Amino acid sequence: MAAAPKSVSMNANLPPISASAARRFARRLRSSSAKVSSARSPEREGFVRSIPRRGIYVVRKSRSEVIDLITAWAALEGMAARLAPQNASEDEIAALRRMFTTFEGGEVQAKLDEYSEVNIEFHQAIIRMSHNQVLIDMAENLFTHMRMIRRKTIGEIDRADRSIRDHMNIIEALEARDTNRAEELVRSHALGLAEHVARHADYLD
Repeated sequence: MAAAPKSVSMNANLPPISASAARRFARRLRSSSAKVSSARSPEREGFVRSIPRRGIYVVRKSRSEVIDLITAWAALEGMAARLAPQNASEDEIAALRRMFTTFEGGEVQAKLDEYSEVNIEFHQAIIRMSHNQVLIDMAENLFTHMRMIRRKTIGEIDRADRSIRDHMNIIEALEARDTNRAEELVRSHALGLAEHVARHADYLD
């Protein structure tokens, strides 16, 4: 089955697609063809570009564009991490630690696909724990891009092992209700991904 635009826009440069294909893409993105033209359509989110009388093109993100996306995400998630110690419940914070019990004892590399999904959920949870709806809505506009980037990079070099170490440190800061440290750790974690892309994502050139 062909990948939907959101899963290929980082490293694909595809020919135009037909209107019927666009409708299929819309259905696969859990959207109706009417919603494709709405404010949160794939085109508005930066995944496809419509050219009159030529078709719909999947948008390929450059390395610099990906780095810009990650940098913007770092600012949003950093603020969410600052708000989380003030607003999140004990149960919400405890749930973060439970996410990683499966990967104790060096199991990350053996369960990389599973860890990739947990990694994504972890970052979504931090955004939600801010309990700031404006921030949550802003982050949602970036999150599909971030999901794609994190899935692509998690298996590269030592990203997975470094990721789980960073996550444990972030959880400890949230448990301690340390707003400054939580914000610093989350922002640094995201900017570390930007640095990794800058150094190693040659496939984006």
